[in-house]
Amino acid sequence: MTIRQLITSGKQKLEQHKVENPSGDSWYLWEYLTGMSRVDYVLNGEKEAEGKNVELYEELIQKRCCHIPLQHLTKVQNFMGYDFFVNEHVLIPRQDTETLVETILEYQNKGERILDLCTGSGCIGISLALLGNYQEVVAVDLSREALQVAIKNKEQLLQEKEQNFSFIESDLFMNIEEKMKHSFDFIVSNPPYIPTSVCEELMEEVRVYEPRMALDGKEDGLYFYRKIIDEAREYLKDSGRLFFEIGHDQKEDIKAIFEQYEEYDQVEVKKDLAGHNRIVIATYTR
Repeated sequence: MTIRQLITSGKQKLEQHKVENPSGDSWYLWEYLTGMSRVDYVLNGEKEAEGKNVELYEELIQKRCCHIPLQHLTKVQNFMGYDFFVNEHVLIPRQDTETLVETILEYQNKGERILDLCTGSGCIGISLALLGNYQEVVAVDLSREALQVAIKNKEQLLQEKEQNFSFIESDLFMNIEEKMKHSFDFIVSNPPYIPTSVCEELMEEVRVYEPRMALDGKEDGLYFYRKIIDEAREYLKDSGRLFFEIGHDQKEDIKAIFEQYEEYDQVEVKKDLAGHNRIVIATYTR
């Protein structure tokens, strides 16, 4: 069997199992397995596929046919131009979340301290540390397994900047030290925001294989926004900012939560590349 025939066979199997991007995934799995470039494939696609690679490739295709996410098979997801390690313990970084990072970078001056809540893979905090000029980034997650993934990404990506990056295992603000109160210029979060009932309707790749605790925002999807908006007042500096990623239909609900607190003003909403409401920014005044 030639390399081209093998990849075509993989595509056909993925199509039969209604995998969303059969053409792309059949190629990416071969590229992951062999390191072959597109140019090499064009030049050498008619060569015989090596026996060991055939077996390993077919195993990967079978797993993808079971709707195991591509990123769980390759263990990588590109985010903001960097390759982040991912596994079943963290939410796979989405392009929508790049809008959050880009927005925060627009607001930086120099030397801000950032608290990244629900950090997961660490993609938000680590990207900000790589691309911005911040004094310190503190990343928080309740899941120890998720923090292990984030620590691995920090070690692989940050290198010379890692001394200004730290982690806390905590349920939101619960384990954050008293001395950190009113010390953060920015608090950022992409919290779980999908209503519990909607979680059951998600595509299989997400519903079955991604961590439920990173998705489920309780009954109405707003639980974590309420808690963070309330408790962040103890940790933001005067004129500090709170940044959220939100669901496309949550703009008015979240603005209404902010309106319950006189300390928050200048509430802004920004759209993602698809034109959906995606980012909320609010300024805290003591």
